[in-house]
Amino acid sequence: MSVAACPACVAAGPAAESAGQGAGQPTHHLVLPQIHCAACIRSVEDVLARQPGITGARVNLTLKRAAVTAEPGADPTPWIEALSAAGFEAHEARDMAGPDDGARMMIVRLGVAGFAMMNVMLLSVAVWSGASDATRDMFHWISAAIALPAALFAAQPFFANAWGALRGGRLNMDVPIALAILLACGMSLYETARSGAHAYFDAALSLTFFLLAGRVLDQRMRRAARSAARDLAALEPSRVIRIEDGRHVSRPVGEVAIGDRLWLAAGARLPVDGTLVSPGAQVDRSAITGESLPVQRGRGAALSAGEVTLTGPIEIAATAVGEDTALRRMARLVEMAENARSAYTGLADRAARIYAPAVHLIALAAFLGWVALTGDLRHALNVAIATLIITCPCALGLAVPAVATAATGRLFRRGLLVKSDTALERLAGVDRVVFDKTGTLTRTALTPPDDLPRDLRPVLRALASASDHPLSRGLAARLAAEETAGSDAGRDAAGLVLDDLAEEAGQGVRARWQGGEVRLGRAQWAGAEGRDTVFTARGQTWPLSARETLLDDAAEALAALRALDLPVSILTGDDPDKARAIGRQLGTDDIRAGMTPEAKQAHVAALQAEGHRVLMVGDGLNDTAALAAAHASIAPGTALEASRNVADIVLVNGRLTGIARAIVTARSARGRILENFAMAACYNAVAIPFAVLGFATPLWAALAMSASSVTVIVNAMRVR
Repeated sequence: MSVAACPACVAAGPAAESAGQGAGQPTHHLVLPQIHCAACIRSVEDVLARQPGITGARVNLTLKRAAVTAEPGADPTPWIEALSAAGFEAHEARDMAGPDDGARMMIVRLGVAGFAMMNVMLLSVAVWSGASDATRDMFHWISAAIALPAALFAAQPFFANAWGALRGGRLNMDVPIALAILLACGMSLYETARSGAHAYFDAALSLTFFLLAGRVLDQRMRRAARSAARDLAALEPSRVIRIEDGRHVSRPVGEVAIGDRLWLAAGARLPVDGTLVSPGAQVDRSAITGESLPVQRGRGAALSAGEVTLTGPIEIAATAVGEDTALRRMARLVEMAENARSAYTGLADRAARIYAPAVHLIALAAFLGWVALTGDLRHALNVAIATLIITCPCALGLAVPAVATAATGRLFRRGLLVKSDTALERLAGVDRVVFDKTGTLTRTALTPPDDLPRDLRPVLRALASASDHPLSRGLAARLAAEETAGSDAGRDAAGLVLDDLAEEAGQGVRARWQGGEVRLGRAQWAGAEGRDTVFTARGQTWPLSARETLLDDAAEALAALRALDLPVSILTGDDPDKARAIGRQLGTDDIRAGMTPEAKQAHVAALQAEGHRVLMVGDGLNDTAALAAAHASIAPGTALEASRNVADIVLVNGRLTGIARAIVTARSARGRILENFAMAACYNAVAIPFAVLGFATPLWAALAMSASSVTVIVNAMRVR
């Protein structure tokens, strides 16, 4: 049973997100992936309110979660089953805290620094307005009472990182930051104790506030890019219904073992990889592969974690659990991409390692120079503090990772999985693209017979959709396109029901329709003569011919690459006549036939020996050597696992037009990185002399340095 749309969907908005009843601290959280309107909220809360032991329940529509107040040790299984009976998919939430504690504490520190800064600024305005003697000293002491504990608390991340670096015998960008904050506070306290005219508590707090603001912005941007991995993890339910001695028992997903049989209601998301035990099911694979249309699966078909069964209930037998599921493997690839460090990052790190000691030497030289020139120790120390603050290398350190995380997240949302640590840098530099032909640009497709009766075409499509065989999938796609073109045929397919649908490995697919048996598969298995693939129905047999066809977006993809001034060539192991025919359809004469795997690898290596930077696109086992040899490599999502493992980028959604999009994004990312380096260099070229010559107070130095860091982050976010 699935939840139907309702009129309240139109009227419900953010105001309806958290309506509910009950009070007290929530003890359990349930994920509700199917809720979509105010009526869903009321229905879920009504169901939960009727469950024994629950004293309150509130639903958040935006988060699609229910916060339940009950006994801390209560078992949520009966609640989940009650919601399932009411038509709502529900799972126990693993992450009840929302944002991680580190990010939340960073925001708390930012708030403390900002509140203290504003209050100290008010006192500083009074001093700047003419307060003197005892009044000025009183304002300075009040500022000290506010600023010192606030700075020590808010700047803890910088102190901890700096101390860790010093203990390891090295310098990092947090060392000058921590030193500047401590010197500004110490110098201000010294001036206050001596009834000095100037104190820089406001500068210490401003430096801390703007640094924290930059880091919070960076964290938010990184979380936005990393949400791809979190979205994948969220696709895995936390509890499952396992069949034990004929009983349906709710268990944590971590207890599922290979071979266990699981029961799934209609609309449920698969928690593990498995094979379908039930006669058939319709599956939504959009979250995993980007396929927009549901696909039909027969008994014995392989299903992946994260897919949604649209019909049910069904039973599956687990074939891969835990870290071995397709969903977890994809999540690990996303995590690799998000933590990627390109060669540009190495350059930034090396520059920061040189830059940090240079800053200290410049500040020390400024201090000694001003002491020698004026003999004023306090003024010399103020100049040194301003120099340390204004030259903090935050912008330099943020130049690359901010861009890399934004670009990786953008590509994932467009169906491209970046899985190599230097992929973006190398992809931005390619000047030539080499494609494998068979399986990458073309598919060998079964062609339905011209004399097949019109009312049997939906039957043939249903059988083809139930098979995992590539030829069957191609046939199903061809028939689907034909049905879409004709509204009557589309209605015929929509109302079709096949009974006892089953697939026999290596043979074909069979089912019952209108009291008779229909089959699609090998001729001998279907009771016919010959070696062709045949379709049998009503006692008749129709042979299906196989021919190679271009993928729908192959020509468009190659045209987009040529528009980027990238020459395209094609390699294939096929005979020359077939190769030339495909080349003509794609508008290219640079196509080489009869290529062995070794020949493909040698061709790519030869191009690169000539000075080209080659992007290789391939899907087969015979392409892995060429993919590894190329400057950058891309594999379709349908490629063999070996090819996907070698490739730098995987086209999860299978659209070849994503290749040009990836190159454009990579080039844009490279431009943003170079811009960030240039901005950081220009800023320091102006800021360092300005500070050393004594024209910058510690306060203005803090403002200038923070502005440079925020500018770098904002520039990086342009990639998104």
